Amino acid sequence: MTPWMRKIHRWIGLAVGLQLVLWMCSGLVMSLLDADKVRGREFRFPAAAKRAWPTDTVPVGHVLAAAREAAQTVSTGWLLDRPVYRLSGDKSVRLIDARSGERIELDERLSRRIAEASYRGPGQAVKAEFVEPSLETRAHDGKVWRIAFSDAEDTTVYLSAQGDVLEHRNRTWRLFDLFWMLHIMDYSERKDFNNPLVVSAAVGGFWLALSGIWLLFTSFSLAEFIPKRWRGTRALMIHTPDGGRLRSLRASTGDTVFVALARQGLQLPSNCGGGQSCGLCEVRVRGGAPSPTPADRALLLPARIEAGHRLACNLKVDRNLDIEVQGGAELGTVHEARVESVRALSPFLREIVLMPTDKPGADHHPGCYIQVHIPPYRMGRQQIEAPREHQTAWAGLHLPAQWSSAAPLRRSYSLSAPVEQIGGRLSLLVRFRHGKQGSRNHPPGKGSAFVFGLKAGDRLQYSGPFGEFAIRPGRREKVFIGGGAGMGPLRAMIRDLLESGAGETIHFWYGARTRADAPYVDEMQALAARFGNFRWQLVLSDARDGVNPVGMVHEAVHEGLLHSHPDLPACDFYLCGPPAMLAATRALLKKLGVPDERVAFDDFKI
Repeated sequence: MTPWMRKIHRWIGLAVGLQLVLWMCSGLVMSLLDADKVRGREFRFPAAAKRAWPTDTVPVGHVLAAAREAAQTVSTGWLLDRPVYRLSGDKSVRLIDARSGERIELDERLSRRIAEASYRGPGQAVKAEFVEPSLETRAHDGKVWRIAFSDAEDTTVYLSAQGDVLEHRNRTWRLFDLFWMLHIMDYSERKDFNNPLVVSAAVGGFWLALSGIWLLFTSFSLAEFIPKRWRGTRALMIHTPDGGRLRSLRASTGDTVFVALARQGLQLPSNCGGGQSCGLCEVRVRGGAPSPTPADRALLLPARIEAGHRLACNLKVDRNLDIEVQGGAELGTVHEARVESVRALSPFLREIVLMPTDKPGADHHPGCYIQVHIPPYRMGRQQIEAPREHQTAWAGLHLPAQWSSAAPLRRSYSLSAPVEQIGGRLSLLVRFRHGKQGSRNHPPGKGSAFVFGLKAGDRLQYSGPFGEFAIRPGRREKVFIGGGAGMGPLRAMIRDLLESGAGETIHFWYGARTRADAPYVDEMQALAARFGNFRWQLVLSDARDGVNPVGMVHEAVHEGLLHSHPDLPACDFYLCGPPAMLAATRALLKKLGVPDERVAFDDFKI
């Protein structure tokens, strides 16, 4: 439940947060505007003092007797300097001159005179018209006279059909009214403070507060507020997957396994630092494993959960535990390496070749990954050198002038070539994680930015190798499907298979936006020409070149290979690439009836 709660909390928080910004900004603007201008008082004469009713008026009885239509009410008033009777009937109000008894018709000329009498600004009345009601007269019913004045404020005077001055509107009021609309969220009539949008925002804010409290309490445990010396300890027995005993240690009750191992110098792989979002710190609990948490279910396969696998960052030490960890002794080992070469393969993909100080062992198998240690740094765009043919793509990113990382972190990169084929070196394929193209001042990924700034001769540290993504034994037909930086581990596997004499049919379908975004194409074509059992196919999603199929790679491989294959369950599938491509391809294979045990994948846990 917690991962879903986080996701819903994030999106509702974004919606309510935007409205909170609008409330704050609109309230600030309205408070800064001149109140007299907003109320229309700047160029308006104050209301005239009450005047005594003249004695030379026609009696009301005579007026009523002369009226052709019955009047329900009669009231007295003034129209400029003329005393008038207002006779109100069912459908209209008539103005009668109180001295002459004659009916008064409010025409353009008279409405202009009334508006000018209420106006004391520098402008002149330029236009008078009888119009339907609008937002500027929303507090009044019926048609009104609209008289515009030629001042800097674009003042407009509104009169009722009986000659009453209703409103003085101007630019300041219109600006205020715009922000008032944003403030009360009534985008149609601008007067209902209890409209459904406001109520929804209030309910959303209330839910946001409640879910925030829930997430706050699920993000820590009570043990974190109790000193370690009061908590007691539990035994942790650490084993390697092959059954070997790695270490025995004592851990404070309430700590997570991730924290307990880190305190003993055993740093499990992690891109999120134990934040329950990357899924790399997977361990297996021997014996009875605790119930899986929502984070376990979100990031681990059901079969692995059933086998006792859990996330170490979410596994509390509340009893003695026996756990198996991947990596063995490598968890506590930090290796040194020198950057031997950096090669730009596409605008945002680079091959980084490292020469380790220590000779890599057999555990550096195709499909594994290492964790590069990223130190705190500050760098600028000028430190990333782009070849001339890639500079146009980089110019469109609008990156900030500088960016930094204040704390050390680790990032995972798969080996992109078999170690023994490149003289004991480590080859990494790194994608630059930039913001949405065209979005200004969006900082790039902290790990990829650092790695893209490396130069030949630089030194760095790494841990590993780690990972279970590997070639399965046997001579089954193999189908590799990848995209983006997923080329790296798949390339290493394919090169290892071909150079070791594998005779089974091997397919490789790789998706890229354009031909220029695809790395190692010439190498794949050369391997296909050299080895008769290797089939290579590039798929382009955003460009047509007349040679390669166009579309999403999972759709293209289905059309070009899978839908007509005689025995898909007899094949092994290896998938690696962006999360969306990976999810779509796995769903396709499940729909085609391929068993889960025939599908190996690596989603980089991002």
